Amino acid sequence: MADPAAPILMFDSGVGGLSVLAEVRKLLPDAPVIYAADHAGLPYGSKSEAQIAARVAGLLGRMSERWRPRLACIACNTASTIALGMVREVLEIPIVGTVPAVKPAAALTRTGVIGLLGTEATIRQAYVDNLEAEFAQGKILLRQAAPALVEAGEAKLRGERVDMGAIRAAVDALRAQPGGERIDVVVLACTHFPLLLEELTQAFGPGVQFVDGAAGIARRIATLTAGQQFARAVPDMAVTTGDIAALEALRPSLVQYGIAQIREF
Repeated sequence: MADPAAPILMFDSGVGGLSVLAEVRKLLPDAPVIYAADHAGLPYGSKSEAQIAARVAGLLGRMSERWRPRLACIACNTASTIALGMVREVLEIPIVGTVPAVKPAAALTRTGVIGLLGTEATIRQAYVDNLEAEFAQGKILLRQAAPALVEAGEAKLRGERVDMGAIRAAVDALRAQPGGERIDVVVLACTHFPLLLEELTQAFGPGVQFVDGAAGIARRIATLTAGQQFARAVPDMAVTTGDIAALEALRPSLVQYGIAQIREF
């Protein structure tokens, strides 16, 4: 049986995974959490598959040795679609990944045209091809890389002005693809993007629904930890692989997500 104080380790390239943490809090409010942001490696979307796989597996291995989590969640679509299998081979704890929510999107669409916004690395993965083949047969899935939205999400949490031009450019590029004018459901295939839901809704206009994997991930974590006891021995913590100043700038937002301590890894 897991130590009641053993944390759930949530890992992302930055703070996009906070959108997942928000859903986990709803189901497991008493669960101790360590949130790990790999700011030194941000952005993942422009890195090669080999770089991402090695980095994610290495960091999660070291973090698991240090904190002995009961479960690790890779709260990052790019890292999950590339490194999930490798991490599961390396670590002896349950690993929950984040994959683009193509299945629920296919169930929601009425026009048959689904948009998908992600990083450059995510949208080119065979993993996404397989999701499309399995769950979106007979539908059209249009993919668009939107790397600028990662920084926009981070900026919003720092309390800075969001660059609506970058958001509109991503939306316009998706709409410009053949059939794009018929998109009625958009998959937010990066955990940073739900942080920009208000801005994306404004840019897409009426008649578009958005889906992401956060609620499903939280349900999976709750299932895997069912029957376990939770007791916080220390306040929940966020750590960064980068400059601590990057997290300090986010402290007001982190507090809203129940994170009380900030440290360098």
